[in-house]
Amino acid sequence: MNVLRPAPAVDAAEPLPASERALTGFGRSPWRRYLMATAALLGAIVLATAVGPASIPLEATARIVLSRLPGVELADSLPALWRDIIWEVRLPRVLLAGLTGAVLAMAGATYQGVFRNPLADPYLIGVATGAALGATIVIVTDTPHSWHGLSVLPMAAFAGAIASVVVVYGVARVGTTLPTTTLILAGVAVASLSTAITTFLMLRSTTHTLSVFSVILGSFNTATWGEFVWALPYALPAAVVILAHGRVLNVLSLDEEQARLLGVDPEKTKLLLLGVASLATAAAVAVAGTIGFVGLIVPHAVRLLWGPDNRQLLPMSILFGATFLILADLVARTVDQPSEVPVGIITAVCGVPFFLYLLRRARVGSFW
Repeated sequence: MNVLRPAPAVDAAEPLPASERALTGFGRSPWRRYLMATAALLGAIVLATAVGPASIPLEATARIVLSRLPGVELADSLPALWRDIIWEVRLPRVLLAGLTGAVLAMAGATYQGVFRNPLADPYLIGVATGAALGATIVIVTDTPHSWHGLSVLPMAAFAGAIASVVVVYGVARVGTTLPTTTLILAGVAVASLSTAITTFLMLRSTTHTLSVFSVILGSFNTATWGEFVWALPYALPAAVVILAHGRVLNVLSLDEEQARLLGVDPEKTKLLLLGVASLATAAAVAVAGTIGFVGLIVPHAVRLLWGPDNRQLLPMSILFGATFLILADLVARTVDQPSEVPVGIITAVCGVPFFLYLLRRARVGSFW
């Protein structure tokens, strides 16, 4: 099934549709959207930091966070326990959830653009489960988790993610096309194999069962500032590279021949983008586990609202991906108190109906 149908001819006197105006640079300035998305993200951070088993007012939460700025003293009169809860427990968890959501949404939008397939997602095509397998191997073999200040887990997860991408792409590709059905089936097969091996390793190493279980289902209940800092050197450079290629992704999504005429090497560009997106995904999986459907839901929601221009789709996906996973984690830790639900279950509950809706749309029209 070819989801990239040739665009119909457009009369120069007729106004372009919204999606085509986005690709050609017309339409309103995106800065209002960025401000709105940033405000939503900040609101989610404050809300998720304030809400928890210990009731701490929003005003006190804001004062505790702001007091960490140089020269600002606003929290001296607040209980020390509140300050410890906010700064040592909740804030690193919220920021790690935001970073993970941003990375997964960015990677999902990148995979969709590179593969020219709207169902490409780190979870659905097996990248996240391959990364989880790589991280699990490090955990159960007692390999040192850091080397010269850098975490080894993201590198092991990266190896697993790249292996999954290579296998899925090699199996699914038919000539120069990448059929949706074949891509999903190949991704499901690779994901099932990776999950089976991960489960086997978990059962063989019972002393690491809890750690591996967190990797499989996804969780932020052990989040620390150290994990957040470990993930940044992998996520930030990947984001810079991917955002810089927004215009190139627009061209690749239309025609590779046009890209060559513009001086872009499609194959090298694809390898670069797949590599950095997989590295960022691997870092997210190493610190948060496999969290599905974020890379599918968020880019599609942004695309439906504001069009397919990757120059705007990528940064908006980053902002809304962070907001979505922060709120999903908030639900995960409050919906069944005093117990905690793995955040991967919450995203699956949101993502599976959306995925079925997309499959339904594929039967009646185009995804894009």
